[in-house]
Amino acid sequence: MTRTMRLASRLVWVIVLMPAVALSQDVSSGASDPGPRRGAVNGQQGATATSPLPLMSVGNNSPSGVLAFFQNGLARFQQQEVVSGGQNNGLGPRFNLNSCSGCHAQPAVGGSGPPSNPQFALIGMGVASGAYNSVPSFVTARGPTRVARFPFFSNSNGTPNTDAPDGAVQTIFTVTGLPGAGHCSLQQPNFTQEQANNNIIYRIPTPTFGAGLIENLDDSTLIAVQQSVAGNGVGISGTFNHNGNDGTIARFGWKAQNKSLLLFAGEAYNVEMGVTNEMFPQERPLPQEEQQGHGLPSNCLNLSGAGYPEDATNFAVASNASAAAQNAQVPSDIVLFAEFMRLLAPPVPSNDVPGGEALISEGSALFVDIGCGMCHTPSIRSTQASSITASLSAATVNAFSDFELHHMGSALADNVSQGSAGGDQFRSAPLWGLGQRLFFLHDGRTSDLVDAIHEHQSNGSEATQVEQNFTALTAAQQLAILAFLRSL
Repeated sequence: MTRTMRLASRLVWVIVLMPAVALSQDVSSGASDPGPRRGAVNGQQGATATSPLPLMSVGNNSPSGVLAFFQNGLARFQQQEVVSGGQNNGLGPRFNLNSCSGCHAQPAVGGSGPPSNPQFALIGMGVASGAYNSVPSFVTARGPTRVARFPFFSNSNGTPNTDAPDGAVQTIFTVTGLPGAGHCSLQQPNFTQEQANNNIIYRIPTPTFGAGLIENLDDSTLIAVQQSVAGNGVGISGTFNHNGNDGTIARFGWKAQNKSLLLFAGEAYNVEMGVTNEMFPQERPLPQEEQQGHGLPSNCLNLSGAGYPEDATNFAVASNASAAAQNAQVPSDIVLFAEFMRLLAPPVPSNDVPGGEALISEGSALFVDIGCGMCHTPSIRSTQASSITASLSAATVNAFSDFELHHMGSALADNVSQGSAGGDQFRSAPLWGLGQRLFFLHDGRTSDLVDAIHEHQSNGSEATQVEQNFTALTAAQQLAILAFLRSL
């Protein structure tokens, strides 16, 4: 039986039998989220919070020297930037955090936001000056690590101009008052005003485990997955975001707006830490500064004193380094960030935690039966041949995503467009590793899986029927699905 035929037979169960279940069940007595799964870090024996594992072939150093690139990238991923001096490229003039691993830390380096928000502690740690910066209300000690965007530019009276879409990142902190910042004087965006105007949305970090496998899926494979669920009868009709230069399918970010890991790394280094690089070689003013006809003041430029781009290929390498380690020192930070993510092993699910093997197996089947697997595709076979390392070739990608954009309706809409993704469209979030995540949905609005599932139902959402299918299950069946999700 083909995959399409299996889906069709399951949809008969969904459409015909689910109403009968709904009539016999009090949906108010649903199951509860078992909570984050404990155990091996990201499911990988031998991994630690600060030393995640590479792909198997990389761990075996095949080809020779590749492991050094992973290790070097991991070290740079954890390096903390300062404005000037030391071994860094120059923080700011605006930034959201001072290291990649600060945002990507749960349950290990490369993951999602940690339980203690590092942004909340920046002023107390001296990374941002409290005399010139304040912590906005949406950044809390135990809440999600967030970045903010204003969907619309403002009128002269401060109200949103819905005819002038914005949507770009509004960087939280400035380097003003920090050592090395000199006379650079910048103000934070007016988050309080935009919160009062309901003109602010948030994003949380996406995990990067297994990102190299995602990058190495060819377009034809993704298109075949899309076609396999066409005409499903429950309202699922995804589309792809495409790269603006070559037209190929983009796949990274909440709206699948980035094509490659190098682009993903370069943009984050510039936007989140204010470090110019070989992909984004200019300092970044806020969107409103561009709109108002002025950029950054001259005394906020080239604070590191090294010129541009601040992160560049390192042609001068220590002469006493071993050959492999010496090679790994040459590329710029963004190249090694991308290599670290590309070579990082995917999450490993648990067979028996939480709830035991039988419950997880039941939940896995129900997950597909009620239609979740039509967007969160359990497995995609397979990656294209890789010239980098063997583990990236002909591999099955168990990411639980189709990497398509789907209309998620009014409840989740953020009124931000990126590429061809509209204001209520989001990429199907990959679910591998979900068992150890703390915050859900694009803005981290909930830590409860049940809430996250219910948010899929709203006016205009493609997932409404599937969410109703979940709600119509018995509490025991819902618990099986939740156990399965927390096993990932």
